[in-house]
Amino acid sequence: MQNPSDSPSSAHQIHSDQECGFRVGKRVHWIGDTRRIGTVKYVGPVEGYSGTWVGVDWDNDGDGKHDGSHNGVKYFDARGLKTASFVRPHNLSSGISLLQALEARYRTVSTKEEEDEMYVLSARNKRVSIELLGKEKIQDKLSQFEELTSASLSYLGVSSTGSPSHISSTLPHLKELDLTGNLLAEWNDVGIICKALPSLAALNLSYNSLSTDITTMPQLNSIRILVLNHTGVIWKQVEMLKDSLPCIEELHLLGNKLREITTVSATAVQGFDFLRCLNLEDNYIADWEEILKLSQLKSLEQLFLNNNDLNRIWYPDYGTTHKSDNGCKSLDKNPRPFNTLQCLLLGGNKIEDLDSIDSLNSFPNLVDIRLSENPIADIGKGGVPRFVLIARLAKVETLNGSEVSPRERKDSEIRYVRLVMSKFHDNSEEITQLHPRFAELKKIHGIEDERPLTGATGPQKMASGLISVSLKCVGASIGEKPPVMKKLPATTTVGKLKNLCLSFFKLKSVKPVLFLQEEDSPLPTLLEDDMASLIELGVGNGSTILVNEES
Repeated sequence: MQNPSDSPSSAHQIHSDQECGFRVGKRVHWIGDTRRIGTVKYVGPVEGYSGTWVGVDWDNDGDGKHDGSHNGVKYFDARGLKTASFVRPHNLSSGISLLQALEARYRTVSTKEEEDEMYVLSARNKRVSIELLGKEKIQDKLSQFEELTSASLSYLGVSSTGSPSHISSTLPHLKELDLTGNLLAEWNDVGIICKALPSLAALNLSYNSLSTDITTMPQLNSIRILVLNHTGVIWKQVEMLKDSLPCIEELHLLGNKLREITTVSATAVQGFDFLRCLNLEDNYIADWEEILKLSQLKSLEQLFLNNNDLNRIWYPDYGTTHKSDNGCKSLDKNPRPFNTLQCLLLGGNKIEDLDSIDSLNSFPNLVDIRLSENPIADIGKGGVPRFVLIARLAKVETLNGSEVSPRERKDSEIRYVRLVMSKFHDNSEEITQLHPRFAELKKIHGIEDERPLTGATGPQKMASGLISVSLKCVGASIGEKPPVMKKLPATTTVGKLKNLCLSFFKLKSVKPVLFLQEEDSPLPTLLEDDMASLIELGVGNGSTILVNEES
C-alpha cells in the first residue's frame, strides 16, 4: 500500500487547510446532523477525484466507510475499519459559539413546516392540528436569558466561547450548564466559560473530546459538580484539575477506559477535600489496589464502580505498628481507610469469592452496596442468593438498590444459620473459617443446635425437617390454577420439585421453570440448579415458589 506522504505533500495539505477552513485535529460535525461528530485527520486531494477533500475519523462506529485508505493509498490512520470517510468541506461544520447555541436552543421560532407536522388523525382519518397551550408563555420565559439558572446546549455544535463579557452579561445567574456532545476540545475554552459564569455550580462536558493540556485552567471556586463521561480523560489529567477545582463535590468519569489511578507523588490520592461522590463506572479497572489509592479521600461518601473488571476486593490493613530507625514503635498515622464511605456500587464486575463479600464489613460506615451481575450474586454461576448476602453483610441497609427491612434481615439471618447447620453439622472449626458471622447470628437469634436431618427417624424428626411452601402457577399456557400449599422436606431438590409440580397441577407437555419470590426482593430468583436443595437456595417456611413454563 502506498504511503500517504508519497501522494499529497505536507505543503499542499497546509495550503488546503487554509483554503477550506479546516485543519487536522479540528472537531467537526456533519451539516444537518450535530450528533455525527468526528475529528479531521486529513485535508487535501484524493487520487482520482478533483478538488479538496476532508478526511474525517468519526466518533461513532459505523459512521464511516473505510480506515483512512482509498484505492491502495493510506491517507490517515482511523480508529477502526469503518470509522473514516472523505467529505467535501461544504458538508461539514466546525461549530458555533456558546451564545449562538443558546439562541438556537431557546429563541428559535417554529417554522410553518414544523407546525404543519403537529397533528393527530381523527376517527375519519383526517388531520386535526395541535396547538400547544401556553407555548408563547414558555418561549418568552426561556428567551429571557438573564433569568435562566439552568441551560441544556447538548449536541448543538458548540466549539468556541465567544466574548466572555457577553456571556457574563447574558447569563448572570446560570448555575447548571449541559454541554454534552459538542465540539469543545481545549480546556482553555472550558476555563473561559466557567470564569464568565461566576454562579456556575454544575457543568456537564460528556462526549467532548478534550485535549491533554490542562495547564491553562484557572481556579474555579464555584464548580461543585463536573461530569466528564466519555471524554477520554485519564487520571493524570484529573490530578492536574485538582488545584483548579478546590470545592468539587461530585466528579463523574464514566466510560473513559481508565485502567489505573496514577497519583502524582504519594501512594494515595491527596486533596479533593470536599469530594463526596466519585463515579468510575464503565471503565477497565481490574486491580483493587488501584481503588485503594482513593481510600484517604476524607469526604468520599459514594463510590460508583459498576461495570469494571474487578474480581476481588479487600479492606486494607489499618492500625498496624511501624518500627522507626531508632527502634521505637508507632501506630499508622493515616486516617482509617474509606472512613466516610457509605455507598459502594460494584455491579457488573467479576467478583466470585465470599471473602470479598465479608471484607465489606470492615468498611466503617458502608450501608449501601450493589453486587448484582457478579458471579457471586448469580445462583446460576455458583453464586449465593440474596438472603445469604444480607446475612453476611452485617451493616447493609440497601442491597442492589432494594432496602433491607428489619424483617428481611431477621428472616435472612435465621435462614442462613439453619442452612449452615444443615451443611456442616458439628464441624465448628470449618464453620468459623467459612462463615465468620455464624456464631454471632446464632446467639442473636437464640438458635439451638440441631441434630442433622440425615438418618433421622420417627415422625417428630421428619416433621422438624419439613418446610411449608406456596406453589403458584404463572405460565401463560398453563391456565389459571389456585395456589397450592405443600409441606416438603427441606432437602427436596429443584429437579424433584419440578416433577412434583407436574403432579400437583396436573400439567402435561410442560417443562416447568421455578422462581423463588421473596417479599422484600424486587425480582423473583430463578431456581436454576436442579441438584440444589430447597434449604441451600434459601427456601424457608412461608416461601412462595412461582411455577412458569420454559419458553
